[in-house]
Amino acid sequence: AQTRRLLGSAMATTIRKIAVGALALASLLDVRCCASEANALDPAILAKLEELKAKFEHLKADRASALKSVREQGAGQEHLLQDHLARLEASSGRSLHSAATMTAADDGIAWNTGNEIANAAAIADLQAGFAMVEAGACRSRNVQNILMKNIFDVCVGTSCWWAVGWTLAYGVGSGENHGFANDEQYFGTEFTQVDSNGKFTMSGDLMLNWFFQWAFCSASATIVSGGVAERVKFPGYLIFTICMTSWIYPVVAHWTWGYGWLSGGDTYQVNGVGFMDFAGSGIVHMCGGVAALVGAAVVGPRKGRFRTDESFDPHSLPLVVLGTFILWFGWYGFNCGSTLSMASSAKGTMAALVAMNTTLSGATAGLAVLMLRRWTSGKFDVGGMCSGILAGLVSITAGCGNVECGSAVLIGFIGALVYSACSSAVLRLCIDDPLDAFAVHGACGAWGVIAAALFDFGTGINFFNGFSGWDCVGGAPNCTAYAWSQALTANVLEVFCIAGWSAGWSLFLFLPLRVAGLLRAPDEIQDTGMDHAKHSPTGAYSM
Repeated sequence: AQTRRLLGSAMATTIRKIAVGALALASLLDVRCCASEANALDPAILAKLEELKAKFEHLKADRASALKSVREQGAGQEHLLQDHLARLEASSGRSLHSAATMTAADDGIAWNTGNEIANAAAIADLQAGFAMVEAGACRSRNVQNILMKNIFDVCVGTSCWWAVGWTLAYGVGSGENHGFANDEQYFGTEFTQVDSNGKFTMSGDLMLNWFFQWAFCSASATIVSGGVAERVKFPGYLIFTICMTSWIYPVVAHWTWGYGWLSGGDTYQVNGVGFMDFAGSGIVHMCGGVAALVGAAVVGPRKGRFRTDESFDPHSLPLVVLGTFILWFGWYGFNCGSTLSMASSAKGTMAALVAMNTTLSGATAGLAVLMLRRWTSGKFDVGGMCSGILAGLVSITAGCGNVECGSAVLIGFIGALVYSACSSAVLRLCIDDPLDAFAVHGACGAWGVIAAALFDFGTGINFFNGFSGWDCVGGAPNCTAYAWSQALTANVLEVFCIAGWSAGWSLFLFLPLRVAGLLRAPDEIQDTGMDHAKHSPTGAYSM
């Protein structure tokens, strides 16, 4: 900046002098022209011309000297700046780079990192949507208790994911990847390295991956909250949430996204192609939805749910609608963010495909449920439409990156039918699931996994695209033969194995808690409300 100011001042002075000289030269030329016409020059005029010529040459010399001085001062300032930067680097231990030294690779890494952090933040925002939907769908006397459990899921889930969850799911570290679960990087160890001089370096993109995958773990745990709402004790819910985020979900994540046995290509994996679950219809939603069904069955229905005429309708449809829109927005981070990179045009167009499919499926399912409820009851059901939207979003989550937009519409429509059928079946079994957590997340999650294989891009029933996106498994023109049947086999196994794993461990946890009296709230507390009995202030609303 100082160099620019010096240069501007010197140039302004020089320009003024040149202007004066130019005017003088013009006058000389005019005098010489007039004298030529008179065919004579007065000696006094010739002397004046020579004097003005000398002054003009002097002005040119001044200009050259001024420019040289400015260049020398600018070079000196640049040298001082480089010395200052060097001292900062030496004192702070950090490298300071100017924009001119940033490489294309640096720009790409910075862009991908920022993109994934933004997507993970959008996924974390799902927690606000879950909280609003659950609070609005239940009775007003339990709102505060419901909100506390949702916040609790995030906080405790974070600690458990840091301590052991990441380890089981993705913690390879210096060891080998295993088929069932991993055992490295407890409590974030090996995420950074330090040399003998005390200089720290980060091990690849582990911290970025930890943050992104943490958001999925928290979402899976929160799904269970809706199935046991309004009658579960806090100690029992605490124990289950710890186990869910430390053991049940991390192992499922490793089987699949952690390149465990349901992946494809290695000797310890299911087959050469493996599963296809782009963003977690089965891994996240079905895992949480099945656990919610088991929890709802074991804890039992809310007092009077199937025996009295007491109203159990949502106390605030505005909250339900608001939560639905928040969830729909966060779903774009959930699905589009699962591209994991924006390093190429193919990745960018894949994210666009994912966004389009996600939108179409959710909207189609919402409309389908609304029309179905209108046909069966003769009235419009806004709450049912919101559940239909979520059912469509869950249904497309597995296949959003490997199906065409027309298939996304059909997947959403069938997802609406699956949701409606399962919701009715759960009610006929007298299982009290206040938010239809199993119908939305469990049943539609299973459908989404199967649909991801059935509607894949791959040509016919031979080739398969899956995680390869725009290209076939094996790469054209060497597409892997019979890849579709291998992928379908892996996805069917995914549904049964995740459902069995989640149901088995949930039953193992919920049953002893119920017997020990740590799970179900007493009837008198349910009558007065969890807020009045357990919270301060005694109600969520002041009116």
